[in-house]
Amino acid sequence: MRRVCTECKAINRIPVRHLADKGKCGRCQVTLPPQAMPIEVTSEAQFDEIVAAARVPVVVDFWAGWCGPCRTVAPEVKKAAHNLAGKALVLKVDTDALPDLSQRYQVQSIPNFAVFSGGRRAGGRAGLR
Repeated sequence: MRRVCTECKAINRIPVRHLADKGKCGRCQVTLPPQAMPIEVTSEAQFDEIVAAARVPVVVDFWAGWCGPCRTVAPEVKKAAHNLAGKALVLKVDTDALPDLSQRYQVQSIPNFAVFSGGRRAGGRAGLR
């Protein structure tokens, strides 16, 4: 994964297993905070890598752009990512872009939230609450 330094704008490559850790910019050595924004998943391979390598729980928001409740809950998902920085990672999976991933986890309705720990699904809930 890549993260841009807020100070010098350098692009830093962060190993997936360290996304929830503090780090240092390779150029200016300023502290890079843990991932505090939802990660937009672009492929099944990326999803699998993050879930398998994460050393913290992973919260997944299965959503779609046409879904009104998904758009309603999006700011709360963003807040959750910020509040859970360093303690968990938050992923967003577009069910229209990655239908096979949605099918693998039997996502029947959206928004649908799942929690993964140790590479395995530990729980979840469908719907807006």
